[in-house]
Amino acid sequence: MYLTGFADEAAPDLAAQIKATKQIGWNAISARSIDGKSIHELSDKDFDKALKLLEKEEIRIPEIGSLIGNWGKKIDSDFDLTLGEIDRAIPRMKRLGTKIIRIMSYAQEPWGEDQKEEERFKRLRAINQRFSDEGLLAVHENCSNWGGFSAKHTLRLIEEVPGLKLVFDTGNPIFQRDRSKSEPYPWQDALGFYNDVKEHIAHIHIKDCRYPTVGDNEPTYTMPGEGDCHLQHIIRDLKARRYDGGFAIEPHVATVFHVQNGEEPDWEQCYKSYVKYGNRIEDLMDEIGWEAKPF
Repeated sequence: MYLTGFADEAAPDLAAQIKATKQIGWNAISARSIDGKSIHELSDKDFDKALKLLEKEEIRIPEIGSLIGNWGKKIDSDFDLTLGEIDRAIPRMKRLGTKIIRIMSYAQEPWGEDQKEEERFKRLRAINQRFSDEGLLAVHENCSNWGGFSAKHTLRLIEEVPGLKLVFDTGNPIFQRDRSKSEPYPWQDALGFYNDVKEHIAHIHIKDCRYPTVGDNEPTYTMPGEGDCHLQHIIRDLKARRYDGGFAIEPHVATVFHVQNGEEPDWEQCYKSYVKYGNRIEDLMDEIGWEAKPF
């Protein structure tokens, strides 16, 4: 088991992301963005610069949090855009020594409308195969995409896309309605979702939060172990199952990805919060009796 994190929640620039990572005592970053650009969307010059710095600082990249099929892309978008992202991601994963890439199953259409499921399955088969052919692992995340409608939707993807594995985000069920249930569609339960899909999990994202108190607003993000995500229970079960993959922190506590009206995040607060979050997850692992290894 190893610990990593989306360090772009600590700082936009890679040097500060590395500094935060080392301050926690880790040697790994889950790469999502540098200076606001996805790893697979950086210019060749900027990517070469980033790679050189990572090698110099001996920081490894176990996972790329890609934009492929994410909640910002509708299922009727041009598939060539997705294929371009794949074609840019694969050579960069190989240069980074990265084996895992996070994908999604395209944005959710309003519930009750045509979700174009067969097109989703067709696209994910192609996406998964492209990475598999290169010896790389595409993992689907239970976020605001079709597979995130419920655990049953995720399991349907597993059936329809041979070889597909999952990255389970502990916090994402807390802000999504369970569309496998009857109206009024209760909030999902993180532990129940985990138990349903755990046989297919290859990677973990750690968020903790409390259920929204008004309508379908954002949840309240918390330090690990203080929310409604049953985090300790899930981690204990993974330990009992001899899970040997990664845990990537994705705090959201400092609202980097949830600022309103184009406001600039307080990056000093974000940095401190990220380091504190990393320290807290280490404490939680210690309480459970699970020692992380360097990646």
